[in-house]
Amino acid sequence: MALKIEWSESSAKQLQNIYNYYLSEAGKRVADRIIDKIIERVDILYQNPFAGAKEEFLTEYPEEFRYLVAGNYKVIYWIGKNIITIASVFDCRQDPVKMKKLRSDD
Repeated sequence: MALKIEWSESSAKQLQNIYNYYLSEAGKRVADRIIDKIIERVDILYQNPFAGAKEEFLTEYPEEFRYLVAGNYKVIYWIGKNIITIASVFDCRQDPVKMKKLRSDD
């Protein structure tokens, strides 16, 4: 049975914020391309849920967080029993310490 992928409320909001930023700063074509790249990267998890490396900045959480890189973004996820949860879309140009705020609102 293939695992389902869900985007957390926070990660969906981050994805929308990324889109809105590039839409206003660079136009629709660039915004669409960046979002498509992130989503295409996530799609590899259907075939290989363990494709991402373990996220060393989040080892204090009970989940084993992993990440995939898409451009300037880390897509941070964890694997449950029958579901992969996308927890965050983190801009790698930020201080990695900000990643620890994964569970709080942005």
